[in-house]
Amino acid sequence: MADQTLDATGLKCPMPVLRARRALKALPSGAVLELLADDPASAKDVPAFCEMTGDALEETRQDGGTFTFLIRKA
Repeated sequence: MADQTLDATGLKCPMPVLRARRALKALPSGAVLELLADDPASAKDVPAFCEMTGDALEETRQDGGTFTFLIRKA
């Protein structure tokens, strides 16, 4: 279960990643951010962002055109 949900649908990259970075900064270590995005580039950008920051991408789902990412803050 996520500690916070961030709805970035309708935003084009890099905005979903930038908003996720801001949201994760405000969360304590170990907290989970649920990120919703519908930009197809998010499927590559979010995993790359997590690899760069060391945050754990715990789950990626796609329902129609919307991606759901669960990111655990390092």
